Amino acid sequence: MEDVIVNNQVIATPIGWLNVIADDTAVLTIAFDVDPDSVQHPNSVTAQCCLQLAEYFAGERTQFSVPLSAQGTAFQHRVWQALQALDYGATCSYADIAYAIENPKAVRAVGAANGKNPIPIIVPCHRVIGSSGKLTGYAGGLDKKVWLLDHEKQVAMRSA
Repeated sequence: MEDVIVNNQVIATPIGWLNVIADDTAVLTIAFDVDPDSVQHPNSVTAQCCLQLAEYFAGERTQFSVPLSAQGTAFQHRVWQALQALDYGATCSYADIAYAIENPKAVRAVGAANGKNPIPIIVPCHRVIGSSGKLTGYAGGLDKKVWLLDHEKQVAMRSA
């Protein structure tokens, strides 16, 4: 088995420092709240991702095109694909995602898969809220989820 070279690049954002982790072909993970002074090993994939994230945070990008390669189960991948189909600036419930993947009884499992999303922001798990409309947990913290949702609503309103 060939060793996979993992690269990373840290980016400052309005929601804190993010660490983009990638191999030679795709983004593997985006981590929250990293040390900006940590050792970095950027490559073309991390650079492309950081550029697209900077454009997103500047309100200039609503869709990402950087290649992704998240590690997870088949079920998690179905959930993450459904998340990527969500419209920019919109929200939905865990039940909506369960219906979208044709497994309406899997609401809790959808929530668990949403929480395991290794590529937040690009795979927009922040757009999923409770059926009551209440904001639910977010790996980066609810303050980041609120910021991301407000940011997208403001950008979407400007574009309308």
